[in-house]
Amino acid sequence: MTPSKALFWFGISFLVGIAVESFIAVPQLFVWGILIFGFGCVAFSILVKKEVAVMGFCLLFLALGVLRLQMTQFTIQQDPVSKLNDSGQKVTLAGTIIDGADVRDNSQKLKVQIDHVKSIVLVTTAAYPEFHYLDHIQMTGKLATPMVAPDFNYKNYLLKDGIYSVMGFPVIKVIAGGHQYNVFSFLYEKILWVKESMAASINQTFASPHSILLQGILLGNNKTMTQSLRDQLSATGLRYLTAISGLHVIILGEIVVFILLWLGLWRQQAFCLAIVFVWLYVVMTGFPASGIRAGIMGSIFLMSQVFGRQNTSTRTIVVAAALMLLQNPLLLVYDVGFQLSFLAAMGIIHVKPLFDVLLKKVFHGQATHLSNIVTVTLAAQALTIPIMVFNFGTISLIAPLTNILIVPVMYFIMLFGFLAAVAGMAANMLGIIFSVPAWILISYFLKVMDLFYQPWAVVQWQNISWAWLAIYYVILLAIVWRLNKKLQPEFLEY
Repeated sequence: MTPSKALFWFGISFLVGIAVESFIAVPQLFVWGILIFGFGCVAFSILVKKEVAVMGFCLLFLALGVLRLQMTQFTIQQDPVSKLNDSGQKVTLAGTIIDGADVRDNSQKLKVQIDHVKSIVLVTTAAYPEFHYLDHIQMTGKLATPMVAPDFNYKNYLLKDGIYSVMGFPVIKVIAGGHQYNVFSFLYEKILWVKESMAASINQTFASPHSILLQGILLGNNKTMTQSLRDQLSATGLRYLTAISGLHVIILGEIVVFILLWLGLWRQQAFCLAIVFVWLYVVMTGFPASGIRAGIMGSIFLMSQVFGRQNTSTRTIVVAAALMLLQNPLLLVYDVGFQLSFLAAMGIIHVKPLFDVLLKKVFHGQATHLSNIVTVTLAAQALTIPIMVFNFGTISLIAPLTNILIVPVMYFIMLFGFLAAVAGMAANMLGIIFSVPAWILISYFLKVMDLFYQPWAVVQWQNISWAWLAIYYVILLAIVWRLNKKLQPEFLEY
């Protein structure tokens, strides 16, 4: 077995360990049994049979996955601030705002890291006065555990970001507005300033709903989005385009590659420049945690495409996912964006070639670069739609069609929208001049949504069991494996 293949199976074992512990509390005695048996297999392989070593290391990585999640769960249980949750007593805490304020219509949310501990509290307060990144504040209020509603588990949603406590509308006093910087905090503050300035420029240059939609697409800012626009995006299967996820990044990366290849660049040059574009996008959106994870997954995927082999790409993605989960094992179950990133990459690697062959047969080998964008979108959705249905309870019947109509213009919306926003930061008139192409494309986006936003386009599927997801993926895996075997001669280019 080659080292890369062995590393792939070690990564899979680590993922399985985290998954098992996520759903079943594995007893410590059982974990120690796996460790002892794994070490025994490794020792046996050294003395007798080398092939047993891989199985032994797989068992060790499986136990490592279980232990990594158990360590995280223990840290959560021992968090000193969360022990004060739901006591009904007011507490006074001091801490530093560690991210930009999440400003809504009538409120703002602040992530505050409490002094002398690593605990983070999510504070909701009035929209005014404004608070800023690195402000040192004192707050007096009641701590609470994030809510768990029938349709949304807010507690688990915040858990993955290391937030175990919330405080609603406390009395806040700014202790120090002067910021103490290191290199990273100084750069991050400037990035946040650029993001806020771009958002203000977009609001000045574009009218609603164009401004709201462009902020979602360009900056991942959908907090001010109206409910009617959210409903339209969900019903037409386009909601993911206004959030920073691996699915979004991978599709946009593929669009950039397509355009660069069309302009005459070599394959390696196109993929390397696409990775640069991906990280410029992540920086532009303010380095959110979801954006960083999406950037890592998208970059690994794009880089792996340079090798041009399914096996190499798959192994790279699995190892990248394992390393991300080593840092934060809660992502596997509680971060939908991480799940979509991983599955979108796998879909493009393994399902896209099948769609490519199908289109070549339909068009008698006349498939174009535009068809590449179509197959990327369909392949990604083939693996991600079940996760979206499981988490959001709806499925759009016309999502494949609307994505074919919208995804090819997404790069140009981002390109011209970015130019208009930056030009608007310099002079409002310049922003208006550069906004014309973006306005036309966003109008097309909105028109497609209006046309296909119909009652019959959405099917409600609430409380779907995870067993149905497992059945779907097993059937899809069998189909892909069978077709790969049958059409293997046609996949030589992959």
